[in-house]
Amino acid sequence: MLRRAFNQSPLQLCYYYLMKKLLVLPVLLHSLFVGSAAFSADFDKGMNAYRSGDYATALREWTPLAKQGHALAQHNLGVMYAKGQGIPRNYKTATTWYTLAAEKGDVSAQYSLGWMYDKGVGVLQNDKTAVKWYTLAAKQGYAGAQGNLGAMYAFGRGVTNDYVEAYKWGNLAAAKGNERAERLMDMVAKLMTPTQVKTAQDLARECVKKNYKRC
Repeated sequence: MLRRAFNQSPLQLCYYYLMKKLLVLPVLLHSLFVGSAAFSADFDKGMNAYRSGDYATALREWTPLAKQGHALAQHNLGVMYAKGQGIPRNYKTATTWYTLAAEKGDVSAQYSLGWMYDKGVGVLQNDKTAVKWYTLAAKQGYAGAQGNLGAMYAFGRGVTNDYVEAYKWGNLAAAKGNERAERLMDMVAKLMTPTQVKTAQDLARECVKKNYKRC
């Protein structure tokens, strides 16, 4: 695996640095909400408050929604606890809210949870669990998760080292404008045969055709 050979190749050292740059804690909030008019109004009030820096109001509006099981509010509380906005920073609580939202299929929460397990923030570090959540988000088309999943395959973290899979996921993320994933893909290509690169490109095209199902 690459991580076992850092002292042998400048390319691999550069590659390790790139992977570290790929793993960025997600901070973006959802701006759309699906539900009843009353819930939507409460959610939007929280969003407007958050955008203006009134975190106390955002917490007050989103907490009841989150406790009622609304994934977007749950994700947003996770962000606020992770960043310490309006409350003391608490990664463990952030992880709890992310998990609730991720289990409902919220793609940003899945990515966030993957990051937490990847880095061991708020939870015990676990490569396999990180891969699980990255994969779920990647198969919903989330570019950040696709790029990070590609890095996991490149390093053999939580999965068997597989440059074809690494290139494939990096290619999918790069196609959405993810520049770090593009550099990841380029670096992996230097460790692959032309046949492997073509296979990865073909797999990436099939993924898009199938809307990421069975990728």
